[in-house]
Amino acid sequence: MNVWSKLLTAMRGGAHEAGEALVDSQALRILDQEIRDADAELHRSREALANIMAKQKLAADKLSKVSARIAEYEQYALKALESGNETLAREVAEKIAGLENEAKLESEQAEAYATSVANLRQAVQQAEGNIKRLKQQVDVVKATESVQKAQLAVSQRYGGSQAKMHTALESLERIKQKQAERGARMEAAAELAVEGSPDQA
Repeated sequence: MNVWSKLLTAMRGGAHEAGEALVDSQALRILDQEIRDADAELHRSREALANIMAKQKLAADKLSKVSARIAEYEQYALKALESGNETLAREVAEKIAGLENEAKLESEQAEAYATSVANLRQAVQQAEGNIKRLKQQVDVVKATESVQKAQLAVSQRYGGSQAKMHTALESLERIKQKQAERGARMEAAAELAVEGSPDQA
């Protein structure tokens, strides 16, 4: 029974290693998808922010209208008192009290929306910054990956052996030497041409 348990553990370990190897081989693809997912979440957050901002505006508009009605009814109450109509003044005062309660609720709601807007706006800006930095880092990682692949291809092409690399470097040096000699001959020919020109005579 102990052998079966160890075999099962070994198989699970092998599966785990294979899974990690697969994740490692697809790391950039996975990272790109995670960034796309984060962008989609950010888009949904912006939509939620716009929705709450709209609700805040509506609440502020409603509060403004209720406040205007309160001011209007206060004028009616003053006129009723001036004309000695206390019954009408009392009725208007009751209406004003109801409107003031409504205004208080609208004000609290508008403030709650304003707080939510401020918090969401800050969270969205922070997420945008994080995603931007992550994209920049991914660009660097991709560039590094490309350079490393190129270096690996070069080292594999030359067999990775010191002898082949040494031969390639020697060939490079011979080419440079020939180019230097050709350049020197051209300069010498130019000097001779100048010396032999009729202007020098």
